[in-house]
Amino acid sequence: MVDNKNLAIGIFDSGMGGISVLAQAIKLMPNERYIYFGDSKNAPYGIKSPEAVRELCIYICDFFIEKGVKAIVVACNTATSAAIRDLRDRYDIPIIGMEPALKPATELESKGKIVVMATDMTLKEKKFSALMNKYGKEKDIVRLPCPKLVELIESGIVEGEAIEKSVKECFDGIDIDKVASIVLGCTHYIFLKDSIRAFAGDKVQIIDGNEGTARHLKDVLRNKKLLKNIEEDEIQLYIYNSKKDNEIIELSKKLLTFSLEKLEF
Repeated sequence: MVDNKNLAIGIFDSGMGGISVLAQAIKLMPNERYIYFGDSKNAPYGIKSPEAVRELCIYICDFFIEKGVKAIVVACNTATSAAIRDLRDRYDIPIIGMEPALKPATELESKGKIVVMATDMTLKEKKFSALMNKYGKEKDIVRLPCPKLVELIESGIVEGEAIEKSVKECFDGIDIDKVASIVLGCTHYIFLKDSIRAFAGDKVQIIDGNEGTARHLKDVLRNKKLLKNIEEDEIQLYIYNSKKDNEIIELSKKLLTFSLEKLEF
């Protein structure tokens, strides 16, 4: 009989953005087994219809179930917006989604605009509108889609002149001196936190939902008595990608190393 505690945690994204969520999960739960699936073949999700995104999510989750997982993290704000309800109805294991960290941004005492960087679909879906109605009614919130940044990251570019130029272009028309906080509402953008910080300056708070998602995952597993209690000598990780290309797998590993080096342990 299979001990469910020893099953893997499945984490997926439209491409490699979810690697940043994987890194946070590894930080909090280094003894767990992980399966990561990046759907780079179909990236970006933000320009697809919600129906198309739901179909892709179901395909990936079926893949996880076949491999054997005890929980699935939808490490993509766009996929969460489009598919989370259908996934929870379809599978009888915990399904953890993501949403832009708007609440902590609205709770800051500093006055000014709140810029939410996310995909066009995330910003247009009902889930984000519900967040706006719940937390942002009295706040000056700017919706900022930045699709080019996702394309650069999927190409393995996370720093340098091209990133700096693209970040600046994203904020064209926005007075950064009037911005109090920036919410990174796409897991890809977390790779660019240093570049966004360099552009925005130290007075602007930069908020992402990765750590909160990883902590929520750990709490859910603990409550369901699914946390693994056997220590491992090394990270138990399997990486898959819909492109089925060794280069993309190596790039995923590079981004994971980059993320882990950025995290404080």
